[in-house]
Amino acid sequence: MTDPVKPAPARRPRKRVTNYGTGRTALLDAAVRVVARGGLRKLTYRAVAEEAGVTHGLVVHHFGSRDALIEEAVTHAIRSSLSTSTLGAGTGGPADFATGLAEMVEAGPELQAFQYELLLEARRRPELLAQLRGLYEEYFEASRRELDRILPGPVSPGMSRLVFAALEGLVLHQLVFGERATTDEALTELRGLLAGLAEERDGH
Repeated sequence: MTDPVKPAPARRPRKRVTNYGTGRTALLDAAVRVVARGGLRKLTYRAVAEEAGVTHGLVVHHFGSRDALIEEAVTHAIRSSLSTSTLGAGTGGPADFATGLAEMVEAGPELQAFQYELLLEARRRPELLAQLRGLYEEYFEASRRELDRILPGPVSPGMSRLVFAALEGLVLHQLVFGERATTDEALTELRGLLAGLAEERDGH
């Protein structure tokens, strides 16, 4: 009498890996998504490799150290953010100010979340401040240039900071609450205020 044949153990299904690409830019995009979901403390070789669908060793090969990975991810995010910024995209009229802001948030929520995570992390890691300050100085300058096209007379640093703070707050709220219609409504009100201010200055 022969022993009964034991059924082969069921194979565990392999985890499906989505390969976003193996180049440095693809890995940096993966790093941005990791940080956007879990904060900077979750940024590891292994997390980036899993997100990008590549081997752990490939990430090590490209960056060499976690500090280098963080530094390059920050630089990459800054460049990407500046290239997608809606400041300066208008025609110089109040009605076109910050055109496409809500669409920008919808198209790249991970990039926006990454920046807010960095702002919070910079309170614990002062070495991040220099790069973040550089990014925001470019934002402030872009805001000032656009306001200069809309408002007669010089635009003070306080005015450009105030307007940019309004835009940044709208981005954050849309990112968290997803209320696109509220963003659009608030932008309409802001454009109306700028139009009124432009008329008031023209009258003087």
